[in-house]
Amino acid sequence: MNNDLLERIVSSTRTAVAMRRAARTRAALDREAARREPRAGAFGAAVSARGKVNVIAECKRGSPLKGLLCEDYDAARLAKAYERGGASAISVLTETAFFDGALEDLTRVREAVGLPVLRKDFIVDDYQVVEARAAGADAVLLIATILDNHLAPLLKEADRCGLAALVEVHDAEELRRAVDAGAGIVGVNNRDLRTMTVRPETCVELARRMPDGVTAVAESGIRTDGDIARLSALGYSAFLIGEHLVRSADPAATLGQLVSRFPCT
Repeated sequence: MNNDLLERIVSSTRTAVAMRRAARTRAALDREAARREPRAGAFGAAVSARGKVNVIAECKRGSPLKGLLCEDYDAARLAKAYERGGASAISVLTETAFFDGALEDLTRVREAVGLPVLRKDFIVDDYQVVEARAAGADAVLLIATILDNHLAPLLKEADRCGLAALVEVHDAEELRRAVDAGAGIVGVNNRDLRTMTVRPETCVELARRMPDGVTAVAESGIRTDGDIARLSALGYSAFLIGEHLVRSADPAATLGQLVSRFPCT
């Protein structure tokens, strides 16, 4: 795995967005998005609810490191299983070239479940935010590592579209930039996006730096009720879990065991 993986993903994303913009104008996309009724408030409430374990369960076909995660992947069927298992929200990975995702997966999930839906992708352009609403998303993932000065404008675009934003950070400087840009929901990702390796200490280190009033979400490497208990005690309100659930023979039961073991404060 080359260390420039993230750069390659972002470059591929920019090319793909330019092609989609050429095929469908922004005006046409805006009209399509206007027919949707996103629920930004529902996503925010889902990840900040007290007294329960709030899991954002992820629909994810594959990854650059692990390859295909599920032979008979069906995003809508998986999302229904997550809903039965007690998920608070659903994340759908829509990046195509490296993760084998699709926006159509998100639309099918939106039609299959009543839970808030997050578009998880490498968003670098406001066109993708409008795409998310048009596809049926209630929230978008914004990755601080790849956005620099574009983070604040994309947060504003998400708000304009009626979408919540989960801003992902990996270190203290990114956390500072996210908060300064106005992020209200911050995800701390234990996974290094350049190598796809997981370092659980990241969530621990950034927990004490999380400002009051910000909803903290822990991402990557979460597998057990012990992981959730430890992170909840550090102040995390929600937990984004993907591979562990996707690879499970019974995702609903696996998730049900995680969310029913204990209440979070």
